[in-house]
Amino acid sequence: MTHEARSALLRAALDAAERGWAVFPLRSGTKRPALHGEDSCPRIGDCAGLHRKWEDRATIDPNRIRRAWGDVPFNIGIATGPSGLVVVDLDVPKTKASADTPSGVTNFRALCERAGQAVPTTLTVRTASGGQHLYFTAPAGARLGNSAGRLGKRIDTRAWGGYVVGPGSTTPGGAYAVIDPAPVAPLPEWLYALLSPRQAARAVIDPPSARTTARASRYASTALTAETAAVQHAEEGERNATLLRAARALGRFIAWGDLPRSVVEDALQAAGEWAGLPDAECRTTIRSGLNWSIARNQQRRTA
Repeated sequence: MTHEARSALLRAALDAAERGWAVFPLRSGTKRPALHGEDSCPRIGDCAGLHRKWEDRATIDPNRIRRAWGDVPFNIGIATGPSGLVVVDLDVPKTKASADTPSGVTNFRALCERAGQAVPTTLTVRTASGGQHLYFTAPAGARLGNSAGRLGKRIDTRAWGGYVVGPGSTTPGGAYAVIDPAPVAPLPEWLYALLSPRQAARAVIDPPSARTTARASRYASTALTAETAAVQHAEEGERNATLLRAARALGRFIAWGDLPRSVVEDALQAAGEWAGLPDAECRTTIRSGLNWSIARNQQRRTA
């Protein structure tokens, strides 16, 4: 990659930071974080004493950005949650799909029409695949997570726990480029209403012990908090397996009478959705894991 191309990526990262968007490096030519994983964490520097994931290490500090992008042509990851953003990701059909399969853009326009709303005007980025990222500022005090397909087919959202590839980045499939430089608009209230009910009601960021009954032991409540946190922060590709393990681990507390099943289901469902799993997939995995565990833990453990 030429010096000019490296400089362009550095400028794009600095431009994003000037907007208040927290950025972190992605591997050159890819959408994958370039930061080390927990298994290889040296526990020094930013991670002194505790591994910090990409969302925690994303920054708007221009000096840190210059050091990171100074010599390596990293792509740009924008951590949507710390940046105060909600990005609506409108995808395109897979290459083997029928020619008349609607794209995310088409489905989003139909969603707006059904809601009696105009398609919002906001900063829009064309993705490498030909889709679109619509950038919105998150409502004050709101902490939305990611969603997959909740608004419609090929419509995902990224907020806390998620990131998008920033403009200026390139992959083998193409470049990410601004196609509408309009100011970033606030997330429309009607979209927030569609995205927020489950997450607001379940509030997995707040430990769910407040929703447990007096029967729940401290150990059971601690386990519930730990397992939901593990699901929330599971890496892509490991989310469903992590959810299944969590359900199997918590099912015993239902069998023993320490936790109501509805509390466990609600907490795991919210954590799975937060991580970006589809609603139906979460429900199926949770039901399977709980049923498996309850069937094997009918008798309370003995001291």
